[in-house]
Amino acid sequence: MGKHSATLCGLLVVVLCLASSLAQAQILFQGFNWESWKTQGGWYKFMQGKRELSAWLNWLKTDLGFDGWRLDFAKGYSAAMAKIYVDNSKPAFVVGELYDRDRQLLANWVRGVGGPATAFDFPTKGVLQEAVQGDLGRMRGSDGKAPGMIGWMPEKTVTFIDNHDTGSTQRLWPFPSDKVMQGYAYILTHPGIPCIFYDHVFDWKLKQEITALATVRSRNGIHPGSTLDILKAEGDLYVAKIGGKVITKIGSRYNIGDNVIPSGFKIAAKGNNYCVWEKSGL
Repeated sequence: MGKHSATLCGLLVVVLCLASSLAQAQILFQGFNWESWKTQGGWYKFMQGKRELSAWLNWLKTDLGFDGWRLDFAKGYSAAMAKIYVDNSKPAFVVGELYDRDRQLLANWVRGVGGPATAFDFPTKGVLQEAVQGDLGRMRGSDGKAPGMIGWMPEKTVTFIDNHDTGSTQRLWPFPSDKVMQGYAYILTHPGIPCIFYDHVFDWKLKQEITALATVRSRNGIHPGSTLDILKAEGDLYVAKIGGKVITKIGSRYNIGDNVIPSGFKIAAKGNNYCVWEKSGL
């Protein structure tokens, strides 16, 4: 990555953001344990030292080479406070962790912080991990768009399947383990900024399948703001065309119907209950 890496506060956070709008992978600095907000004079009081903390963030940029921030437990302080540090340090990328399925709350936070701010898409994670268990009709909202944050602000949304809280050893809200690759088939071919979980690549041995999907995304120029046309969203079947170049199917149904996949498309990646096609001739 050409930049320094670090282990901070006993926590190693590995984030792989696949966004064509970013020139290179961002290094996200997380300097706080979320539990510090509970202690007397803890995190919130520390963040009130605007001048000192702003100077520290800029030192991390200029001396250590960090160029993006992951804001942990962002519900613990206001968007206005986060905006102060974003404006003062001018990072290339910011993602906030607001552990909430209310996409209006997330959208308000992103707009409140402004600039390069994005948010982890907990709404998409929530509906997707329920939908893959036989209720894929939920993957099309009443407005015909994606039901999560990517349906509203895809370029300001970081999609993910699991993280160190929801999955891993804590397993506070895990994606169904036998359907994880359906989840990746969705986020790695859809709008938004997809985030790949370290455990899935290295501990679950899913590197080959995940890499195949990421390659399809890159080869076809799928980006956070790519168009999304949901072709089918039924109990056991979801099919969508992305960017006019890629078609993704998830769900247990084998027969997806006639004329759903146009001529000129070929299979680019497939696995258990998912398949991805791309236009021939690339």
